Amino acid sequence: MAGNDNGAPHTPPPWHHAHGFLGPAHDAHERRTRAVIVLAAVTMALEIAAGIAYGSMALLADGWHMASHVAALGIAALGYRLARRHASNAGFTFGTGKIGQLAGYSSALVLGMIALLMGCESLRRLFAPVAIAFDEAIAVTCLGLAVNIASAVILRGSGDRADSGRAEGDHNITAAYAHVLADALTSILALIALGTGRFLGWMWMDPVMGIAGAGIIARWSYGLARRAARTLLDMLPDPDLPERIRARIESDPETRVTDLHVWSPGPGHTAILLSISARAPKSPDVYKRRLLELAEFSHVTVEVNAGGDAA
Repeated sequence: MAGNDNGAPHTPPPWHHAHGFLGPAHDAHERRTRAVIVLAAVTMALEIAAGIAYGSMALLADGWHMASHVAALGIAALGYRLARRHASNAGFTFGTGKIGQLAGYSSALVLGMIALLMGCESLRRLFAPVAIAFDEAIAVTCLGLAVNIASAVILRGSGDRADSGRAEGDHNITAAYAHVLADALTSILALIALGTGRFLGWMWMDPVMGIAGAGIIARWSYGLARRAARTLLDMLPDPDLPERIRARIESDPETRVTDLHVWSPGPGHTAILLSISARAPKSPDVYKRRLLELAEFSHVTVEVNAGGDAA
């Protein structure tokens, strides 16, 4: 808290308001993300080393998928830290709530490149098979699957969902939860490939499952980039919300909405910038109270203008 010239605490004027648009469970999500990073990093190193040593492309795919998991969560954890550290920095006009979405979008681009590399290597091995130490590779893959399940348990219940009249949730933690589920699926695919190769002699299943794993990463990275881009570009968090706002404000026949902007400045937050023309203008607080009856908003700015043709 700032102080005055006498060193006494300075209380902000009542018309001042904060722009801290961090998610309601920001700190908890950050802790969970860090815990999963530790688990995933250890397993990633083991699976990649084992995949190279035992010649399994499916195991390598699972290891690289785990690497993508570590990269994505690492960027997410950094985003959480930066958003928390600069939450009170006035240089961020509408706070730091979007740092997480920027982190998610950046990690999605990295994951897309990893998926491409995995797919190319799997195709190469499909036409040029290599020897695989099945028993050892199966053991390491089972370990990876166990870690994926443990990670999902840690993150379970953390994913935010969009709600009517509210902004979209925390894409970082939602994507992290979806990603560990995708990791678990990739581990299962690797076990199928190794099992059929070990007992049925289907050597071609290993690179095929590697291609499938690359497809999972590509699809996840596209979905994450798309969801994060919606928030970064200030797209509507709820397509029906503007019409409900207009209906609420224009319930007075002498009032018209002349300009309206609705966006999400951070996870779980919705902001509104509203311009009104009224024949008999009222205080902005009157119109704000009408909106509060509609939903809970984190930031509302209302401009009221006198207009004889409002009706």
